Amino acid sequence: MRLLLRLLMGLLMLAIAGAGALVWLIDHYNHDLPDYTKLANYQPPVTTRVYAADGRLLAEFAAEKRVFVPIDAIPKRVSSAFLSAEDKSFYQHKGIDPLGIVRAVLTNVENFGSDRRPVGASTITQQVAKNMLLSGEVSFNRKIKEAILAIRIERAFTKDRILELYLNEIFLGFRSYGVAAAALNYFNKGLDELSVAEAAYLAALPKAPSNYHPERQKDAAVARRNWVIGRMAEDGHITPEEARAAQAEPLAIRKRDETEYVTAEYFAEEVRRELIKLYGERALYEGGLTVRASMDPKLQDTASRALRQGLIDYDRRHGWRGPITRMENFDGWAKKLASIPMPPGGEAWRLAVVLKDDDATGTEVGLGDGSRGRIPLTELKWARAWKEGETLGPEVRKPVDVLKLGDVVLVEPVAKDERGKDLPPASFALRQIPAVQGGFAALDPHTGRVLAMVGGFSPHMSAFNRATQAMRQPGSSFKPFVYLTALDNGLTPASLVMDAPFEYDPGGGQPIWRPENYSHQFYGPTPLRAGIEKSRNVMTVRLAKHIGMDKVKATAEKFGIVDNLQPFLPMSLGAGETTVLRMATAYGMLVNGGRKIVPTFIDRIQDRTGKTIFRHDNRSCQGCQDVAWAPNLPVPAVPDTRERIADPRTVYQMVSMLEGVVQRGTAAKLLSLGKPVAGKTGTTNDSNDAWFMGFSSDLAVGTYIGFDQPRSLGGKETGGSAAVPVFKDFMEVALKDRPATPFRVPPGVRLVRVNPETGQLAQPGERKAIWEAFLPGTEPNPDVPPPVLDGSAQSIGMGGAPGGYGGSLPAGAPAAPPPAATLGTGGLY
Repeated sequence: MRLLLRLLMGLLMLAIAGAGALVWLIDHYNHDLPDYTKLANYQPPVTTRVYAADGRLLAEFAAEKRVFVPIDAIPKRVSSAFLSAEDKSFYQHKGIDPLGIVRAVLTNVENFGSDRRPVGASTITQQVAKNMLLSGEVSFNRKIKEAILAIRIERAFTKDRILELYLNEIFLGFRSYGVAAAALNYFNKGLDELSVAEAAYLAALPKAPSNYHPERQKDAAVARRNWVIGRMAEDGHITPEEARAAQAEPLAIRKRDETEYVTAEYFAEEVRRELIKLYGERALYEGGLTVRASMDPKLQDTASRALRQGLIDYDRRHGWRGPITRMENFDGWAKKLASIPMPPGGEAWRLAVVLKDDDATGTEVGLGDGSRGRIPLTELKWARAWKEGETLGPEVRKPVDVLKLGDVVLVEPVAKDERGKDLPPASFALRQIPAVQGGFAALDPHTGRVLAMVGGFSPHMSAFNRATQAMRQPGSSFKPFVYLTALDNGLTPASLVMDAPFEYDPGGGQPIWRPENYSHQFYGPTPLRAGIEKSRNVMTVRLAKHIGMDKVKATAEKFGIVDNLQPFLPMSLGAGETTVLRMATAYGMLVNGGRKIVPTFIDRIQDRTGKTIFRHDNRSCQGCQDVAWAPNLPVPAVPDTRERIADPRTVYQMVSMLEGVVQRGTAAKLLSLGKPVAGKTGTTNDSNDAWFMGFSSDLAVGTYIGFDQPRSLGGKETGGSAAVPVFKDFMEVALKDRPATPFRVPPGVRLVRVNPETGQLAQPGERKAIWEAFLPGTEPNPDVPPPVLDGSAQSIGMGGAPGGYGGSLPAGAPAAPPPAATLGTGGLY
């Protein structure tokens, strides 16, 4: 009895000591344990997806590619597989599994010295603690912390919440975080489509995904999968028959289907920047946002092709700059060629090496796959040597004038030559990556939604976006805002302005400024309409001086072209700097009747729960929610909350004048579109930049072409030659299936037939007469000679102040050439 008492006392003392040690241990580790309560609001990093307007995927942004699935949506087959493989008593224990620990110790002792894998005893709750709150170090200290945290997590959260965190957080190889991503990446299936065998295979991966790679470690993968299937049967999750069938199933991996992407790198990058500006990088890469972009894939593809072709066409007009590199030794030429990296921008073409250059009708080339082809002489005619100043060398008469033996060049397969004549099989055309660049933007003028945007020839050459980031002089494409200011200050499209030599002394010892027209001629008293249609520089300067540059500045800033325009006369010719997108937006506000719009690349953003957290269009719509659509249901009235920034009547006058630019002016080649379009060309000083800004009744478009390091495009290049063709190619597709909608005439405008060259009322039967827009009471009076704005003083008249013409000059009559000393300003044509 005494011995028994001593034994009991000893056990009691050991228990007390053990309890004390446990208390000390818990207290010791309590001090630096992470805060487990943050798991209550924990949301694992989830991929942000950006969709185009038609629902196709535009871009994905993610730190970890994960799809979060609530526990209620995870099939029992999947969760049961993981429970059997990792923690069969998960729903019974309190965070740690003492029996499991004992079993693991005994099993590992029994297997000691064998090649069997050691058995672990971590519960799913412990794995959540380790993966989400602790580091991955292997140590006794970490295991103690893991156990303490597991017990506390169990007290704070439901079992389902813990299992939900585990199944969405765990890494399963193949760049898969969470079971939903793994199901897609391994089997190209959703969770609800997985078979027992497939679910068991995923459950076999948590310990070491690389050890059970489905191809490199297939035998080990199948054995581990079958072990999980056996555990599922033992635990009653599946029947023995189901287990046998699942174990007999081959382990077959199905590559994930290629997602149907819309490729538009410049647009996607602009969306990325906007999301970071709105919510920050963490929300972008981990927040699981669903973003609906404004991009129309058809228009985007059309814009990319149009700008790309425009840049290629310009580049071909200015000659051949030589091969990419040369190959001196032709031994193993195909292998050597295949090892040459594709130059950025040439991704759409192929590399080729010249193998023979002694044929007068063409050049034989070899390609990286070992095949051969031929570049006929007709496809080399364009490649006259490039010379400084964008001029050309002598004409190409034979292939050797362009290509020599060993030249490595870019080529593209062709079936027909430029005249439409069939070419033999394996014919190629010589290609060259343009040195010139450009930008393009198209938007809805009523909402500001950017429908298409291209920032250059290729994003592989440069991520710099020339539609949104390049600050360049818009040249004469700025002039409509000078003319609009004049219309807002009492002038009409028929008002006469003196087109005659003009001088301006800026003071401060600077040279006298003498602007001149592109033609180097002067045309006397000319209507405003003709001034904008023919892009007369001197008229514009006189007009700006008459109305005052402070008013022009106010108009430019109101339309968002610039933030702070310097009120100097050269700015009236587009010498200030802006972007293509800003100009396209400003032109959009012309065609929409003078309503303020803000350009946007994003229509709507939803958070990971589906809640809308951003909408570009914030107008309230009574009767729009929870209404089933029906054919006879009246369309709800949506209020127009856009700010009115200009008089719709004078804005329409400007739109009508810009339509005249297409009908009779510098963009007349657009008449072949057969649809109502309007716009303005722009070419800056020395032809450094070529622009065209234009619109139809429901689409505003802008394009710019120029070198990144500004230099002349060539003496004969203008907005009409370089930029208008891009606009035309785009609009041919964009307007193809749209009705020919005329520009909308607002109330309060009176249409009167006038002669566009004189601004006077048209005579009966006059063939060139047009319908001109006037505010009531401002129509030409046949009984009163029209005044002529001279622009050399703040008055209307023919005064001969310094710089003015000083006398009458019939419209259309050339004057003497201007003095040789001129100061460049931008805004030529």
